Amino acid sequence: MRFLLRMTMASGLFLLANSVYAHEEEEEAAGPEYGWSGVGELGFVTTSGNTDSTALNFRLEFIRTTENWRYRFTGNGLMTSENGDKDNERYQAEAQADRKLGEKGYLFGVYRYDADKFGTYDPSQTFTIGYGRELMKSETHLLKGEIGVGYRKLEERVSGETDSDAILRILLDDSWQVFKTTAWTNRLLIETGSNNTFTQWNTGLAISMTDAFAVKLGFELRNNSDIPPGDTDKTDTVTSVNLVYNF
Repeated sequence: MRFLLRMTMASGLFLLANSVYAHEEEEEAAGPEYGWSGVGELGFVTTSGNTDSTALNFRLEFIRTTENWRYRFTGNGLMTSENGDKDNERYQAEAQADRKLGEKGYLFGVYRYDADKFGTYDPSQTFTIGYGRELMKSETHLLKGEIGVGYRKLEERVSGETDSDAILRILLDDSWQVFKTTAWTNRLLIETGSNNTFTQWNTGLAISMTDAFAVKLGFELRNNSDIPPGDTDKTDTVTSVNLVYNF
């Protein structure tokens, strides 16, 4: 609970800072862009010598936009090994459909699947419906917020026991084109219920090399508030450097 409070306070300060900046910007309404768009990220690191280690992470996102609907499909994975033995393996997939309500609001339904082969829960699944809204928008800055309710099913990786509960889902998604070639993104997801509170925060700074390619420095934090006896780490973090392709 203390961790959740700290994350909420940090998010509030972040929103306040962006709000001040947004009021100073001149808002320009961009024309609608329909059709498909996407982004792919890939990072790979290998070391040899006294310790042989490899790390691979990837992410794919596809978005289709129509006049009244927006569909988003994302998938990502992380695999690391040391001296030939895997010490981390995680996959996540998410599918979302948004029904637009005017220029800023929308109703959404989202399904998330998380397989953490070395974590507490493998897999965890959630389905949520709710309301989302563009809280700030300008030519270079977009902040969206979502709130919804849904259902979650958790399976403990070691014991195989399963639990299910109702959840409240809160999402803040921020993208800011700081400079012409530099973009900063933040995404905070909280799914809280009677069995566990899951928090995931992703932040990244991407520097464009061409119109399609960029290099991105990323950081991810994942926290489960309740873990079974014997598990010692509630929080996992990943720092990565990825090659990004926009299409």
